Amino acid sequence: MTPASTRAVRVALASALALGTVITGLGSASAQTEAASTVRPAAWGPCAADVLAEIPAAERTKVSCAIQAVPVDHSRPRGDSTGVIMMKRPAGDPAKKIGSLFINPGGPGGAGLIYSAYGSSFFTPEILEKFDLIGFDPRGVGRSAPLRCFRTQEEADAVNVGWYALPITKDEIASSIRQSKAYTDYCKINAGPLLNHMSTEAVARDLDVMREAVGDKQLTYVGFSYGTLLGATYANIFPQKSRALVLDGNVDPQLRLTNGAQYDRERARGFEIALDAMLKRCDSVGVEKCAFAGGARTKFDNIRESLRKGPTTLPNGTQVTLTDVVGRTSSNLYSPTTFKALTAWLQSIHVAQNPSAALGVQSVVDAPALLNNLGGKADVRVLPETPYTSDDSYYAVNCIDKPFARTNRNWAQTADKWEKESKTFGRYQAASDLLTCPTWPTRNPDRWIGPWNKRTKNPVVVVGNYYDPATQYLFAQRMAKELGNARLISVDSFGHCILGDSAGADAAVTRYLVDLTAPANGQVFQPNAQPF
Repeated sequence: MTPASTRAVRVALASALALGTVITGLGSASAQTEAASTVRPAAWGPCAADVLAEIPAAERTKVSCAIQAVPVDHSRPRGDSTGVIMMKRPAGDPAKKIGSLFINPGGPGGAGLIYSAYGSSFFTPEILEKFDLIGFDPRGVGRSAPLRCFRTQEEADAVNVGWYALPITKDEIASSIRQSKAYTDYCKINAGPLLNHMSTEAVARDLDVMREAVGDKQLTYVGFSYGTLLGATYANIFPQKSRALVLDGNVDPQLRLTNGAQYDRERARGFEIALDAMLKRCDSVGVEKCAFAGGARTKFDNIRESLRKGPTTLPNGTQVTLTDVVGRTSSNLYSPTTFKALTAWLQSIHVAQNPSAALGVQSVVDAPALLNNLGGKADVRVLPETPYTSDDSYYAVNCIDKPFARTNRNWAQTADKWEKESKTFGRYQAASDLLTCPTWPTRNPDRWIGPWNKRTKNPVVVVGNYYDPATQYLFAQRMAKELGNARLISVDSFGHCILGDSAGADAAVTRYLVDLTAPANGQVFQPNAQPF
């Protein structure tokens, strides 16, 4: 697999791992007393057949799996426990093995179990040779006793009807608020004991249990996206147990954990920055490389404003809505390898809206990507009484970690305000946590809100892309400043996260993970490939 395809792999893995099955439930307090007092070594064994089916054939004989018991509530270590499933890909050269390298792909709610089998997409051969790679599904995610708000897919579908990814009209807004409340009501009824214990702090404490279970005295870790918050939380709860932590695609921990609304507002700005940079790059390379070139910014804005009035019909009969364009653009900005297809699709919409623009231009239309409509659950067609196999960990984590006002009564006014300053993504961003978390049933949860400046012996390596849409570059700068001991390296690149796609950054991270030689602060690297 080529480094240029890394982001596509990351997106594909996230989609493939969205579904999972229950591995373990809650144990009795008496049965878990001994396990809570002493962390037992991980009991590695064969991975289940359905797990092996999701990884490359060449990796299936190498990997092993284990379920690690962790307390549901770490403040009550002798209470009920839940299981976290792990997968190990052993070091290629046991004689040179340094230890284990834990991986978290983000989310929150990203199932990371099989990422260890895809290590060559993110890490250099030297890392694969010297570390056992450990992937895991965090508590409540994927195959780790998934937190589920519904019993059947039909219940989920009924709630998703009328819950809009981009509510604009009064009726759409009222319906979305109503259905969002119905969703959180279902969670209150069905989610179970984990509902109150899905914070990033809880996962960081689970990670420390897993570290001990695999026999490592200190943690070596790489976290992508939300995984950077997990790494930063670990570094501040367990600074003495942190060996080498790499954070790629960074959140702003302090802002996220103290002001959820402002954090999401700034996320919308990050998408706008990335979109504007992509449109400028499109114009700079010309129509031979980017079909949308030639006033790309103006054309995009015109498309958006036209779609606010109603859908556009393409020559093949497909209707394109504003939600389609905003959703797909948001998704494709994660991966520069999709920019050519995205801009060709945008050009076909422009031509459909302006027939005279078709002269000498071939209209290209390809199938839109799944929108961020609750992880695609609204697109699933099912038979009656179909078991619900997704999980609801995304909101479970975000609505615990990120503080919001306890009412969404003023949502419409806030969405209007965000839309004025972030014309494409402001309302879209507001339609997620800002709409749902105010009615989330957890009250006064345990969560880590700082400090963030505990000093680790070795610097934490913070990696940021200049045009990262989901976690804008400013967040990486803030992460590096907030941590007690950090080095920031940057990549002049588009897309969300970069390891595996920049030889310079990969080399710097390899030396750090292997030798504990931290890169010089402020270095800037280039990506392996450009989007056009």
